[in-house]
Amino acid sequence: MLGRNTVVSTAVFVFDMALLWALVELLGMDKILAAAIGFVAANSAHYAFGRSWIFAGTDRAVLTGYLFFLINSGVGMVITLGMYAAFLAWTPINYLVARVIVSLFAGLAVFLLNAILNFRRL
Repeated sequence: MLGRNTVVSTAVFVFDMALLWALVELLGMDKILAAAIGFVAANSAHYAFGRSWIFAGTDRAVLTGYLFFLINSGVGMVITLGMYAAFLAWTPINYLVARVIVSLFAGLAVFLLNAILNFRRL
């Protein structure tokens, strides 16, 4: 399960980072707003893969599971955007590097919340 989560998490994170870069560099969007959009897009994809491959066989209904996933992702988004804003405000670290660092903390938190509360498997 952890190996599958690593594969999916890595793929959606690459998508998230590419979207963040494109929104900031190509469209001139605010870095915090771009990070929020990337987070929502990547986490929605992560749910689809999580339900069908990482936690295959879960007994929770799709809609109920997605609602739990959104709640858990909301926690992850608060962690992500809060830490990301702090890095941008208080450090000279590049915005993409800051997002990578933040993802380590937020990703682990969201995985644990989903494994324990949503898919009931750890």
